[in-house]
Amino acid sequence: MEDRPWFPHYEDGIPRSLDVADLTLSQVLQRSAAAWPGQKAAVFEGASLTFAELAAAADRLAASLVRLGLKSGDRVAIQLPNLPQTLIAYFGVLRAGGVAVMTNPMYVAREIEHQFNDADARFAIVLDAFWVNTIRPIRDQLLLEHVIVTAVKDYLPFPKNLLFPLVGKKTGLVVQVPPEPGIHWLKDLLADTTAAPPPMPDDPAALANLQYTGGTTGVSKAAMLTHRNLVFNAMQVKAWFPNVVMGGEIGLAALPYFHVFGLTVCMNLGVLIGATQILVPNPRDIGKLVGLIKKYRPTMFPAVPAMFNAINNFPGIDGIDVSSIKGCFSGSAPLPIEVLERFETLTGGRITEGFGLTESSPVTHANPLFGLRKPGSIGIPLPDTDARIVDLEEGTRDMPIGEDGELILAGPQIMAGYWKREDETALTLRNGWLYTGDIARMDDDGYFYIVGRKKDMIIAGGYNIYPREIDEILYEHPKVLEAAAVGVPDARRGETVKAFIVVQPGETLTEDEVIAFCRDRLAPYKVPRMVEFRDELPKSTVGKVLRRVLRDEELAKANQA
Repeated sequence: MEDRPWFPHYEDGIPRSLDVADLTLSQVLQRSAAAWPGQKAAVFEGASLTFAELAAAADRLAASLVRLGLKSGDRVAIQLPNLPQTLIAYFGVLRAGGVAVMTNPMYVAREIEHQFNDADARFAIVLDAFWVNTIRPIRDQLLLEHVIVTAVKDYLPFPKNLLFPLVGKKTGLVVQVPPEPGIHWLKDLLADTTAAPPPMPDDPAALANLQYTGGTTGVSKAAMLTHRNLVFNAMQVKAWFPNVVMGGEIGLAALPYFHVFGLTVCMNLGVLIGATQILVPNPRDIGKLVGLIKKYRPTMFPAVPAMFNAINNFPGIDGIDVSSIKGCFSGSAPLPIEVLERFETLTGGRITEGFGLTESSPVTHANPLFGLRKPGSIGIPLPDTDARIVDLEEGTRDMPIGEDGELILAGPQIMAGYWKREDETALTLRNGWLYTGDIARMDDDGYFYIVGRKKDMIIAGGYNIYPREIDEILYEHPKVLEAAAVGVPDARRGETVKAFIVVQPGETLTEDEVIAFCRDRLAPYKVPRMVEFRDELPKSTVGKVLRRVLRDEELAKANQA
């Protein structure tokens, strides 16, 4: 990697390669607790947890897990929203030598059964409501031997902890947990200080996470991420923000910790740099999110485009002081230039749009924060990260600059493989490169552009059409709030383009207007032939539009016709 076209565009202070200490995540927390013992690691509804308190709680939980029979390398499912308990659970599991299996709180019984059993999880740490409402009814189908439950109110300050049962009944978050063998309360385990914690894990090559992919393109599978993968990626993201103040930043943790994006750029990065994390269990509550920005004055805000867009359109936002935000990281979905410019005008801060995958811990690319940013680009590879564009057929021939091909990656953040899926590992990891399945191109400056997913590509009348390009055009329309294009069956063309649109509040828009707008900006074969208006688009828990869901709905309609 001596000569790459992107290196001249690194900002001052960002090295091509990092001198990273070979640490486990447990050692990272230990160092931060020693450096900033009284600094608040997390704030939740007014209550706080310092770094010293977090490290001590992780030690006590680790001791309890080992006493219950946890062995090094055992998988522990963690199903929690962004709460102080989530930080304690995650670092407690790692401190005990376990492997964290971060689980989406929105999963239903079928998805939980698949993930828990696929991971061979004998232990789980879950919210009490999740246990009673979803997991306990299928306990006989699971391998679980020990379940550690916690309640939202356990870390609420007085008097919110007393009032929560009254409010929580309306949301189903207040439940009665029957006493049963193998059921333990987290607060009781943390109160037990009799056992000493196990030796500090010190093998960076050891498995830290089984991080499951979203499962929107088939059965969810787990990327095996090591301590080295995750620590190095947090270090890479830190390096991309050269002006970060160690022990002095405040981060808004609105991205869910169970998702690899939130895990790295909120939780692990926050612990690494000694930042205070303002916990947001429900990022869809934009009013609450804006209120937290006003109250706590965060300096860093990792988010997805849907969050930035929602804040941009929040009623009265122009009269609210959100100027504390200085640095933002956007990922998981394309960031429309209109959304970026509006948010930066509101805050005075800067957004860097980046890219990553579960399999890469996840961040691999980003636009420079204050250097050359190219609209529509995912930016340039992070330090120690290499990237190529290869042919779509065999994946062995490098494509010329400016031509489309498959993006492949190499670097210290790349996973060890897929858990129990050797065949898929062999297809994805080849000769030291991760084959992403993303179609991309690189320009003369070494900036990369995602054109689409190989599986999302629309083939209409023999032409290859990438939905992302159409999405970008639709977002340029001033009356469009959200948009997504998909390929739908067509008797004559094989497939044709259909656009799904959410209109800006208070505006009206017709199908003819949308098609005419696209016709002026796209080649004729790319113009949507159909437009459907919706109140909302299906999204993942981090706000990524689920194009596959829309496509599956259209296929189902075609099959019924």
